[in-house]
Amino acid sequence: MGSALAITIGVLFAVSIYLLLRRSLAKVIFGLMLFGQGVNLLIFSAGKMVRYRAPIIPPDATTPPAPYADPLPQALILTAIVIGFGILSFSVALIYRAYRSRGTDDLETEEETR
Repeated sequence: MGSALAITIGVLFAVSIYLLLRRSLAKVIFGLMLFGQGVNLLIFSAGKMVRYRAPIIPPDATTPPAPYADPLPQALILTAIVIGFGILSFSVALIYRAYRSRGTDDLETEEETR
């Protein structure tokens, strides 16, 4: 499972970097989205995916029982998903505005004179 996840993360990063270097704004946004998902999987895999109990401390103890899941990677990924969605929404609005003013989504074309 670990090697398959590592290969998946590598493929996501490779495809996202390839798309980020394209001329079309739509491909750049898709690459940005894939890059965010690759980072989320990287954080998730670094947090040691385990199926243990929730880290809830019983009333008569000071620490949780021994085999428990670490909630920090899950919280980081949840925050990254929300931030990534905000960035993606802003980027789509920005691209829409650029397309409306320029008439194309190509990054290499000169600005049209009106």
